[in-house]
Amino acid sequence: MVYLIPTPIGNIDDISVRSLKLLTEIQILLCEDTRVTKKLLNLLSLRHNIKFKVEKFISFHSHNDEKVLSTLDIDMFSKNIAFMSDAGMPCVSDPGASLVKFCQEKDISYEVLPGANALLLAYATSGFFQNKFYFYGFLPHKGKERNEALGEVINSEILTILYESPHRIEKLAQELAEICPHRRLFAIKEATKKFENKFFSLAKDFPDFLNLNNIKGEWALVLEPKVAKLGKAINEEDIKSLDLPPKQKAKLLAKLTGKSIKECYENNYQQ
Repeated sequence: MVYLIPTPIGNIDDISVRSLKLLTEIQILLCEDTRVTKKLLNLLSLRHNIKFKVEKFISFHSHNDEKVLSTLDIDMFSKNIAFMSDAGMPCVSDPGASLVKFCQEKDISYEVLPGANALLLAYATSGFFQNKFYFYGFLPHKGKERNEALGEVINSEILTILYESPHRIEKLAQELAEICPHRRLFAIKEATKKFENKFFSLAKDFPDFLNLNNIKGEWALVLEPKVAKLGKAINEEDIKSLDLPPKQKAKLLAKLTGKSIKECYENNYQQ
């Protein structure tokens, strides 16, 4: 039997009683980082006065999962096996999905236990009332892929939740402040930990908040959706047909096309 066991995202007391009981029966443990998992088990053992009987720890993460699965002896699955990521629910911006697929293909019994999850905690804490949301996970680090992903997030008409690291949170904050300054934004850092901190205001205020606070730690952000435009989209001919002075029309055309006001005025109103 294979179990996917969620781990606390910060506060160690968020481990479930069911998870603790099950961990005492596990013989082989797949870990995103064996050092992190061993440290967690040691803390749990001391706090709850229980002993774990893990015979073998196997490193299993997003860079080696396929290789590890291809080398595992199928007879090994007659034992109690579990997978634990460093924090939170397996398969949610964490390894584990390939293990689930492997179990399905090999007809191996498996079970995913419920537990702590930064995504749902951020959604519940945000105060937004939308009953559906779009989870993006981590944005690409840089380049064209990042720009395209950021554009998709900002233009989403559904509440969007994403994660960000302390190394890139300032960059993301500046991007949101420049592109959608009046969009409401909720952000939570180090959720459930001692130095948890929350932000809820307009995106334009987020960079200043970061400047005044410790940004160390993982972030979850919830961005208000873009308001859907109703009716037919306005085009250049619509603006040109308006009964307005040429300079005002040029300003509107510039906003619509992205060209300069001078260019729009010269192209349309100078002979």
